[in-house]
Amino acid sequence: MQHSIDICRFSWIRRLAVDYVFNYNSLAPFFAGDPSTPEAWQKAITRRLTLRPPSAFVDVLAAQQQSRGAPSEAIAATEKLRRPDTVAVVTGQQAGLFGGPLFTLLKAVTAIKLARRLSKEQSVPVVAVFWVDAEDHDWNEVASCAVLDAGCQVRRIVLKPPPGAGEMPVGSLKLGDSVWTAVEAMASALPPNEFTATIINDLHRTYQSGTSISEAFSQWLETVLGAEGLILFDSSDPAAKPFVKNLFEQELRNTQTAALATEAGTQLVARGYHAQVTPHPESVALFQVDGVRNAIRRNNNSFTVGNTQMALDDLLKALDQHPEQFSPNVLLRPLVQDSLFPTVCYVPGPNELAYLAQLRNIYERFEVPMPLIYLRDSATLLDSTGARFLKRNNLSLEVLQPQDEAVLNQLLQGQLPEAVKQSLDETRLALQTRIETISQAVPTVDPTLVGAVRSTLGRMEHDLTALHKKILKAAKRNNDTLRRQFVCTQTQAFPEGRPQERVLGFVGFVDRFGPKLVDRLLTELPLDPKHHALITP
Repeated sequence: MQHSIDICRFSWIRRLAVDYVFNYNSLAPFFAGDPSTPEAWQKAITRRLTLRPPSAFVDVLAAQQQSRGAPSEAIAATEKLRRPDTVAVVTGQQAGLFGGPLFTLLKAVTAIKLARRLSKEQSVPVVAVFWVDAEDHDWNEVASCAVLDAGCQVRRIVLKPPPGAGEMPVGSLKLGDSVWTAVEAMASALPPNEFTATIINDLHRTYQSGTSISEAFSQWLETVLGAEGLILFDSSDPAAKPFVKNLFEQELRNTQTAALATEAGTQLVARGYHAQVTPHPESVALFQVDGVRNAIRRNNNSFTVGNTQMALDDLLKALDQHPEQFSPNVLLRPLVQDSLFPTVCYVPGPNELAYLAQLRNIYERFEVPMPLIYLRDSATLLDSTGARFLKRNNLSLEVLQPQDEAVLNQLLQGQLPEAVKQSLDETRLALQTRIETISQAVPTVDPTLVGAVRSTLGRMEHDLTALHKKILKAAKRNNDTLRRQFVCTQTQAFPEGRPQERVLGFVGFVDRFGPKLVDRLLTELPLDPKHHALITP
């Protein structure tokens, strides 16, 4: 069962995302078009047909797929990229352990659904692409995966860092024997059911010692999505770098990305939004990677690479001879993506919007068509117990977000015998009435006693409130089942006080919902960025 909830009812959705989907015109200067209009899609497709990926790059994709044993449907989708009229819906994420958080899967499913809809509506071949961000160096971002155990507690599995973690791109890091320990830890954390053994076998097969983190991630995502035709691309592949060498050269010769991003950020702030990226004014949107990653900065007429001074000619020579040693930073990465793929649309999460809004002028400067931006679907998945709890108590999902017991206390109070609630209310009202009568009479006897009357009223109300709390406390003890159901449902929906999709790994939902999870997401996700989906058994 699926229910839709207006995203405005959730506190974690920033104003920028709300305005983007409800009032696009207020942000039109920062983006390439309104994805809610057919005209924008038609223009985006036309723009993309002027810039095509070379067939040799498609060979790189095919080689990656062959090495992973990718599904035939994904291989067929890759071959479509050789056609001159094919466009792509692209999404992406870092190669998180065991697939990363739920939103990773939501991104992939949104891209697949959107590609299918676009192909039908625009009568053009459309493929869905997942960009595996394997050039990032942030080990902590990819090294853990959280699931709910049988006791509805958050269990976080953390992978031991291999040599080079934090200094080398995560895509170049090889899994060690400790990955077996991580898989077994996941096996003990997942609530056992008829699907668990298969899932653990699949994790053992994909997350093997000696395999790169990005390869394991890609294999696992292909295992889950099966025959849906998603193309996964490992961005750390050295074979792909020659195809964007000209882009890198342009950045070295005419460094303006930092200034353009800063200017856009200033404009966002002036409109009451926030800037996501604040680059150093001398930074070049590239790193040189030779064992470790070195930032590149312009220094008058030369460059500083790490701690080394280099002339432009030397950098250009290094780029020409070893393009695989260069990688884009956050400002240039989307342009690399959209130079390699005929991207008509990119699917981000809501927190990526501000960052993307700072890039339009950079796209124009490099003469790369900026894609439309379509926010991924957002969802919460509850088990049958959680779903019944909400329905039985007539609760909406969002009331569980505050990490307190206000809603629980209301529920417990509702469980009190009517006679108790009525007596408490009547006593409080009678007390206030009697004290008011006394307060009116006392001044005729002794005006100085008015304060004493009010103090007495305060003490009596305090005692009554204390009695009420004691009754509630007793009710809590007598309603352990209700309390456990509340805590478990709250933990499912907002683990650690955060949205489920940002905390819990999707591997836990594959275990809970089984092989039909992807089918359910493809069927029930609304493909509507204005709404958050609640999916229950």
